[in-house]
Amino acid sequence: MKSIKTLVLLAGLGLSLFSCGSSSDQKNAENVKLVEAYVKSVEAMDFDAMDSYLDENYLGVGPSYGDSINKEGAMINWKLNVETLYEKIEYTKSRFAPVVIPDGSSKGEWVANWSEMNITFKDGKSVTLWANTNYKIANGKIIESLTLYNEADALRQMDYVFLPID
Repeated sequence: MKSIKTLVLLAGLGLSLFSCGSSSDQKNAENVKLVEAYVKSVEAMDFDAMDSYLDENYLGVGPSYGDSINKEGAMINWKLNVETLYEKIEYTKSRFAPVVIPDGSSKGEWVANWSEMNITFKDGKSVTLWANTNYKIANGKIIESLTLYNEADALRQMDYVFLPID
């Protein structure tokens, strides 16, 4: 009888440890799934879906130092760019990784997305970028993103030439 009690106690302890560990794994998986869905909505140029994934207090930062935009501005820009500039956006070789930052000004749950992006413009030109976007998640919404890519390389691929100012 004592061995059955011990077995039940160990099984209960094992289940509680398993459920604690799987809770953070489940949360990470949910966060990655949210960001994957957001990326798919960008590729599909589905503004309603994009809007639904962003928190009302969303802040987008980058790619240049000092660049930032709120949700309303981001949605206006996306719609304008799709109407006038973008023909197609494709994330290729995309990888996602959940990260928890335990303290400091960036404290919270994040999902990093590294990707090669192909953007085709309405004029037929295209660029391929290596992009990194980090998404901060809270309450099942994207509340912040930090996007980094080489803007000069994108412009070079569109035949812009950089000349020094005399």
